[in-house]
Amino acid sequence: MMEYVYAGASQFAGNGEAVPASGLCRQAVGESDWQVLHRGLPERAEIHAIVVHPDDPRIVYVGTQYGPYRSTDRGERWQRLDFPDPEMVVWSLLFRPGDPQVMYCGTAPAAVYRSVDAGEHWERLRIDLPSAMVEMGFPCRIIDLAADPHQPETVYAGLEVGGVIRSLDGGDTWQDCTEPLLAFAARDHLKSRILSDTDTEGMLDIHAVTVSAAQPATVFLATRMGLFQSTDRAESWTEMEIWRASPLAYARDVRTAPTDANTLYAALSPGALTRNGSVYRSEDVGRTWHRLTRGVVVDSTMMRVALSRHDPAIIYGGTRKGHVLGTSDGGAHWHVSRLPAGCRNVYALACG
Repeated sequence: MMEYVYAGASQFAGNGEAVPASGLCRQAVGESDWQVLHRGLPERAEIHAIVVHPDDPRIVYVGTQYGPYRSTDRGERWQRLDFPDPEMVVWSLLFRPGDPQVMYCGTAPAAVYRSVDAGEHWERLRIDLPSAMVEMGFPCRIIDLAADPHQPETVYAGLEVGGVIRSLDGGDTWQDCTEPLLAFAARDHLKSRILSDTDTEGMLDIHAVTVSAAQPATVFLATRMGLFQSTDRAESWTEMEIWRASPLAYARDVRTAPTDANTLYAALSPGALTRNGSVYRSEDVGRTWHRLTRGVVVDSTMMRVALSRHDPAIIYGGTRKGHVLGTSDGGAHWHVSRLPAGCRNVYALACG
């Protein structure tokens, strides 16, 4: 069966450029042409999250500024799901490992929702937001969700800009795991403030969270200040010191390879609004890293990584300015393509 890569743009450019009907685009793996998907989606849909059903690639979900949508024909047509709070912007979606009937959804303003019928209906969960959340120029959002493959009831939510919360019972109750991260902000090289009045801003600027099945209870974070790891379900954290392996330490994404839990991928760049972003790979659960896109130059920050569930050689990365680079041979050769005119900020990328 043909595999696709789905890219979601969260911003439409001006300056006289044509504006596509939506920010959701699809490309067949190995090809270069993009198709804008829009039938059933709201006009100028901003796409912040994309997940492909783990058992049926025909079923795809996206998160928009108008709630979650679902397609049952690989994106040709879309249906808005029964979401209780239409004013909430969906930033993250997650299937529970081993049971795709159960889904989680993260939003802005920061909230977590759960569905037990594959997205037909959703309930808002009670969460206590971290007390150290930073006031920014945008509402704090649940930017990413991850669950432990060994203990699917353990769910993590990363907040931009607010830290990490965790549930050990499938979302019924939540705990704040942010306090150990705050301690890092006392170190000079981990202090950062851009839009707030606190040096903790950078450490609480979470961009992605993933869990590796290779090591029990191991969680990884991608943040403005680099990559961080916990081996005790977010009770404590260690800095992975990615700057020892790379001059690019601004981390937008970290993913565990679906075909090998020892292998991690990260989207790294010099900063939030920079050139020369890259995809990095670790084959030893994050102990060592190497630049996978060596020789490939992109003109903006690397925002997302997408990995094939079936073929470990298929890897994609998406950038802030709307470029997508992909490889079908594990990184030996790359092709770079531009999303349709007007699409910017690839916050969502998925293969399926």
